[in-house]
Amino acid sequence: MDGRESVEDEPRSGRPCTSKMDENVTKVRDLVRSDRRLTVRMISSVLNLNRQTVHEILTFKLGTQKICANLVPKILTNEQNENRRNVCLDLLERIKNNRNIFKYDITSDETRILEYDPHTKRQSLEWHTSNSLGPKKARMSKSKIQTMLICFFFDSQGVVHKEFVPQGQTVDKQYYREVLERLIKRVHRVRPEIADTWMLHHHNAPCHTAISVNEFLAKKRYFSGSAATILA
Repeated sequence: MDGRESVEDEPRSGRPCTSKMDENVTKVRDLVRSDRRLTVRMISSVLNLNRQTVHEILTFKLGTQKICANLVPKILTNEQNENRRNVCLDLLERIKNNRNIFKYDITSDETRILEYDPHTKRQSLEWHTSNSLGPKKARMSKSKIQTMLICFFFDSQGVVHKEFVPQGQTVDKQYYREVLERLIKRVHRVRPEIADTWMLHHHNAPCHTAISVNEFLAKKRYFSGSAATILA
């Protein structure tokens, strides 16, 4: 006890000064806001701080973590966002007046499908004991052969009609008109309750807005609109 006889606490200087740490937190925060892709190593090099200190500031002091970007089909402009908002509000208003509005809506879409798509390592996981050998599989690349599933029509109950485009076939106005003929027959067979009241929603692709396609729809008592084709 170095000759001390008293058991009482002696006066202390108090808690250590935190102004230096607060200053470092401010520097790290400002640097990250200027470029959110900076790594801990890069931040520590720029600010001349220990990497462990930078990591603690980022995680505990600032409560941040690195997050991957969400992939979206397209970044919309302000005008496109506003237009989408107005459409959604209009749909909500229509749903209030008619809860079954989407019962009569048939939507079309298309996509390209690979002939085969190899499993990832995670998809190939199997249960094994510590004494058994793990599975092996040959490395495979994605198929270079693709086919298009363009005629994919569905409603609130599921798929109504689908077709694969034959190899070498161009999806033009003539081909799409033939698809629509088969779709009408299919709707009468699998959705007889809406056969005379359903609405077809498709985008404004050239084969959809062609004059011959609109004439065909008119002969079948269809009305063509900018966002949907409605059956009278």
